[in-house]
Amino acid sequence: MYSWRTELKYYLVALGFSSAIGILIGELILIWLLTLLTLTIVNLYQLRNLNHWLLNASAENKIGPPNSFGLWENIFDIIYRIQKQEKKSSYLLGIILGKTQESSAVLEAAVMMTDKQGNLDWWNSSSEKLLGFKKPQDRNQPITYLISDPQFDEYFYSEKYDETLKIESPTNPQKIIEYQIALFGESERIIIARDVTQIQRLENMRKDFVGSVSHELSTPITVFKGYLETIIDNIKDLDPKWEKPMLQMKQQAHRMENVVRDLLVLSALETKTLPKLQEKIKISTLINEIEADTQQMFLEKSHQFSIDCDESVLITGKRSELYSTISNLVVNAAKYTPHYGKIELFAKLSEESFDISVKDNGIGIEPQHLPRLTERFYRVDISRSSETGGTGLGLAIVKHILMRHDADLEISSETGKGSLFICKLPLARVSQLSNKDEDQYNLVLESNH
Repeated sequence: MYSWRTELKYYLVALGFSSAIGILIGELILIWLLTLLTLTIVNLYQLRNLNHWLLNASAENKIGPPNSFGLWENIFDIIYRIQKQEKKSSYLLGIILGKTQESSAVLEAAVMMTDKQGNLDWWNSSSEKLLGFKKPQDRNQPITYLISDPQFDEYFYSEKYDETLKIESPTNPQKIIEYQIALFGESERIIIARDVTQIQRLENMRKDFVGSVSHELSTPITVFKGYLETIIDNIKDLDPKWEKPMLQMKQQAHRMENVVRDLLVLSALETKTLPKLQEKIKISTLINEIEADTQQMFLEKSHQFSIDCDESVLITGKRSELYSTISNLVVNAAKYTPHYGKIELFAKLSEESFDISVKDNGIGIEPQHLPRLTERFYRVDISRSSETGGTGLGLAIVKHILMRHDADLEISSETGKGSLFICKLPLARVSQLSNKDEDQYNLVLESNH
């Protein structure tokens, strides 16, 4: 390949030859100037050819590089190869884009792309049916203008897309649309929207059904249990063969009562929003109270409890719900930790959250069960749950309460070594207790008691 060194030698030879001629005829400067002028004209001619070729060598007009020589021939060849590669890449990209558009056209979900300014750049045909977009007038329009909803505005610009957004359709208030956004490129976004009206309707029906059935069952179970307790109190008047069946019936009635109670709690958590006016809770006081109550419940197990909690921390939330959450975790730890076992409670600030942890050295949980622990009625071991009187709803309640407090639950466990449950509350709900707050908090506690 012709290199720039070869070109430099060519220039030096030309200058040397012209110098010799100039010395012979006694016009060295004039010959140099003529030589440099000739080289300049040649280069300008090559530049003119390059410019003309680049202007006319489009994808449709496939013109090869012009004839040249020396280093310029190399330049033309390199540019020509790059052009061919780009044309090939553009062709393949066009095929991929065409297939993408064809496949997206048959999707029921609406797919949209926006540029870094948030303007609509591309959308599939389902977007027109579902959201009422129109071609070509909606192109380059702000997506927040086309989907005019304050909740969508907040979701779109928040750049927090871990959860989906469900709101009314911009074209039909009777429909519910679920949006999921992902960032790519330079702050560009891909938005997927789908009609979840039927799913939402079924979910509402499920919630209503569970709430109604649980409410209707509570009264007959109470009556049934009351009569059983009365009969058991007078069991000596019955034939001894009825004693065992009656005690088993009482045990099962108690389990049914617990299930109904937990279902009603879940139903309330799902249908009622957290009050806007929430109280500030001294977390150390709450944890000490839960520890004392749990010790009393499992007195015969003689567990060893230890508490490590920041005394100055206040958590903004609903006290009864946070009590229920932490109590559920501590009671579970006590249920599945053998006699004289150790249960540790921690409540401390981390870099990104305030962590309330419950750790035990009990029987532990196998890894395959961990992802499903917060599902309703999920049991690690049915026989184990029956023995402890569990309903299978405790951790589902914990999950819902934490969600209402913008918090997460992390679970880790090892069979035979114990489990660790961590409630990760956002720092926005954490404040420090001042001396004035301490006095006011003590007054509130005294008035409540």
